[in-house]
Amino acid sequence: MAIIADYISTAEPVGSRTIARKFDLGVSPATIRNEMSDLEDLGYIEQPHTSAGRIPSQKGYRYYVDFLMKKKDLTSQEEETIRRGYEKKIKDIGQVVNRTSSILSQMTNFASMIMTPRADTSAFKHIKLVLMSQGQAMIIVVLSTGALQHNMIQVPGEVTQVDLDTISEVFNAKLQGLTIDKIKLTLIREIYFELSRHKNILDLAMHLIQQGLTLNREDKIYMGGVFNILNQPEFHNIEKVKSLLGLLEHEDLLRNLLERSTSGEGVTVCIGSEMNAEEVKECSVVVATYHVDGKPVGAMGVLGPTRMDYAWVISVVEHMTRNLSDTLEKMFKGWR
Repeated sequence: MAIIADYISTAEPVGSRTIARKFDLGVSPATIRNEMSDLEDLGYIEQPHTSAGRIPSQKGYRYYVDFLMKKKDLTSQEEETIRRGYEKKIKDIGQVVNRTSSILSQMTNFASMIMTPRADTSAFKHIKLVLMSQGQAMIIVVLSTGALQHNMIQVPGEVTQVDLDTISEVFNAKLQGLTIDKIKLTLIREIYFELSRHKNILDLAMHLIQQGLTLNREDKIYMGGVFNILNQPEFHNIEKVKSLLGLLEHEDLLRNLLERSTSGEGVTVCIGSEMNAEEVKECSVVVATYHVDGKPVGAMGVLGPTRMDYAWVISVVEHMTRNLSDTLEKMFKGWR
């Protein structure tokens, strides 16, 4: 633990004399040197350069996180910083996620990643059809998460805005509050009979249910503080910077890092090569899920060097996850 603690704070290889001077272990530098030699043989620390001190290896970090680490509590000032971040009025999911990403990156001084709630867990809040031109209309869908999606559709040339308003009214009455998977055949029949007297728009309404309401279910990734990680000593090498920035441009890879946590509870820590991406072999990610109504709907995480202060970062991520979950719960209750 002494080696990891010193390396986290200095980013410099650690020698036996440094450990003896900084930590009151009650043993001589020679004894510490022998212990460090044993740890190196076991693969828990390594020597980056000849005649240099030692640094923790990926195996060493993993053992520390799994067995030695004691989680740090946030200070009252840190908790207040997070609380104030959610005090301002928030109108939609994009705002709250963006704000969460900003707070997380500012507090940790690392890059933050947040995956928005999955569309298939969202309920229809409002549906509006707008005639854009003759033969063309836009269907706008507002979800319970605050997300907005829209599609351009072709409509018969004789369809008017009044016709589209009629369809919108029926859709809102029948679909409001339902998730996509709840649109069953029985409900479609109800809509069919409701619009049966409007022969000219009946086929269009059915087409919209099959095509126009097919939402984009891909989650969006919000990132904050990307350049924070580049300020760390580990990334002063231009090739490492190019490699890392290349990864950050691939949203699918970031999504994979975040999705690893959505199947479980608590915080997940992936270190170096555990992430299966060469670009982040010198990075670690701390990820946790956030919930609505007790169900996991998205994930947030911090991407930083393997040298990060895991005990503190885990506490920050846990606290932010609880705050985001609570905020979304309040927002969703207001929409129901």
